[in-house]
Amino acid sequence: MKYRRLGKTELKVSVVGVGAWQFGGAWGKDFNQAEVDAILDTAYENGINLIDTAECYGHHLSEQFIGQYIDGRKSRDQWVIATKFGHNHLEGNKSGKNFWSAQEVQIQLEESLKSLRTDYVDLYQFHSGPDEVFDNDELWTMLEKQVEAGKVRNLGISIGSNDNIHQTDSATKVNAKAIQVVYNRLDQTPEKRVFASCERQDLGVLARVPLASGYLSGKYKPGAVFPENDVRSRHDKEQVEARLKEVERIAQSEVPEGAPMASWALAWCLQHPAVTCVIPGCKDPNQVVTNAQAADFDFVNDQHPQAWKQTEHTNA
Repeated sequence: MKYRRLGKTELKVSVVGVGAWQFGGAWGKDFNQAEVDAILDTAYENGINLIDTAECYGHHLSEQFIGQYIDGRKSRDQWVIATKFGHNHLEGNKSGKNFWSAQEVQIQLEESLKSLRTDYVDLYQFHSGPDEVFDNDELWTMLEKQVEAGKVRNLGISIGSNDNIHQTDSATKVNAKAIQVVYNRLDQTPEKRVFASCERQDLGVLARVPLASGYLSGKYKPGAVFPENDVRSRHDKEQVEARLKEVERIAQSEVPEGAPMASWALAWCLQHPAVTCVIPGCKDPNQVVTNAQAADFDFVNDQHPQAWKQTEHTNA
């Protein structure tokens, strides 16, 4: 595994992390603790040290799984835990109403700490909210007090739009040290403005959806039909088919022979100098291993992950 400094933080994070959205049941699968434990054990064995979750992934359910895993192994200092705030899906509130006031976010933080069974969060992120709630001095003043109290080690921003330059440019002003953004081989929007802003401010970048909702996993061919409980079944069918045809072209013309396409797609994201870490989701330990293999690519001229080398994965 390879490691990079996350922006202006003192955190040294693995270039491949674990995205934990799926633990909340969003992928049409209900996880149990044993399954989560197996995934995180495999991540640790492969040198992965960053987990990205959020309070709204199953209303703290994802956080609870992670907290129980880490508490059971007494391994808090071995992990970098990133979580988020702003979409507190309370029981009975099915409207998806967001809670952005300083008072509400402070409650969310306390609930996240309780669920994660920890005294502090390494990275606490504003979660894809609109600019009008982002521009709230009271919110950021409260969050800065949480940093001073040690409950939050670093602040971050998970931008909802891949080109939200307002929030990105404002990061240093609100003492945020990392940006999370959708970035993958099929969606290179952040390269236009967001990444340049991150580099100017020395912000860490977490690339989410790096496998383009699984299209870049290499498992699906043109004509694929997704089951009803799969979120991709709700995507525009013409756009899905166009994506799958483009993925087929990429697989034939860009992916080195013998390389898993998913590993290559993650390495493709990591070749950009602004990107610190990719945070793909995973359903089982085998997917964790494939994701970790992104670190097995040698970059040619620091532009494209073309040279593939199979190496032994260790916790080094």
